[in-house]
Amino acid sequence: MTPPEQTAVSAYDVAVVGAGIAGLVVADQLHARGLSVRVLEARPEVGGRAVSVEVPGGYVDLGASWIWPGEDRVLELVRRFGIDLFAQATAGDAMLDVHGSVERADGNPVNVPAYRFARGARILAEHLAAGLPAGTICLSERVTRIVSTGDAGPVVVETTTGRLQCNQVVLALPPALATTTITFDPPLADPVERVARTTAVWMGQVVKAVAVYERSFWRDAGLSGAAVSYRGPFREFHDHSGPPGGQAAIFGFADSREFDGEAEIADVFRRQLVQLFGPDADRPLRIVARDWSREPHTTPSAGLSPRATTATFGHPVFRSPANGPIHWASTETATQYAGHLEGAVRAGLRAADAIATTVTCT
Repeated sequence: MTPPEQTAVSAYDVAVVGAGIAGLVVADQLHARGLSVRVLEARPEVGGRAVSVEVPGGYVDLGASWIWPGEDRVLELVRRFGIDLFAQATAGDAMLDVHGSVERADGNPVNVPAYRFARGARILAEHLAAGLPAGTICLSERVTRIVSTGDAGPVVVETTTGRLQCNQVVLALPPALATTTITFDPPLADPVERVARTTAVWMGQVVKAVAVYERSFWRDAGLSGAAVSYRGPFREFHDHSGPPGGQAAIFGFADSREFDGEAEIADVFRRQLVQLFGPDADRPLRIVARDWSREPHTTPSAGLSPRATTATFGHPVFRSPANGPIHWASTETATQYAGHLEGAVRAGLRAADAIATTVTCT
């Protein structure tokens, strides 16, 4: 282990790497228990993969969006903060594109009850952040190195602008991103490193695009806004309209490897919508998109390991501290609902509970 330079540093009970939903849940829980917390976020805003964009009529989500039945932990936060939800629209028929032959299905095969945030999913992160003391969250602060001295010793966290000392660290970012962007001193144990590096990043190879319209014309035709395309490149579509009086919109998912660059995403998406839903789809007010494979604070810039898999979501190594005081907390580490907002909340709660039993308040 290489000791850090001896310079004055701020000291905290816990440093949380990442201000997405999981990291903010950790900070919220530990602050409520009297621990001093510092949250370090590489992005210029909170939310992580809960990204909401204001559009004519409301808000659309470019990342996490839905709350599903049984996802009780995230619903507890919704009730606590008084956040407005509305039901995902599913009524009507779906469209199918089977290798170029577009057909209308009888009903909607994706007719599972779900809820969305009236002001976008990022509102949950904003409420969590607002409850923390001023100065707790440091934005545009990327962690570069974590030096630990074992279970009892302090941890030094180095960032692009400075360093801080703490007793425990929470990695609230995708494990594959943590292992490729942060230097650990001493290095993570080989089995931990191997599992973390090959754990897929949820949304990590996905493009999500949203087209906003003057009105939800597909509903007038008895369509749900849902579609499946075997031809691609966008293969799954859903109504993304807001609550009554809100925006009219449809979103689609595509594999990021289908595109050479971001410039073509909006044009390809619009043309596919026309193929599926007719000429009215050719006149969107706005198209917004996010290629998550090109988000350096979500997906490793060199790309995911060829062996990356969702099979290691919730792996046992993520439930044990690494190098003594380093804990895992991202949706990929959740033992239930991994990849969902619920998984992020549960991972944050788990890490906070583990830390609260071991840390003595400074």
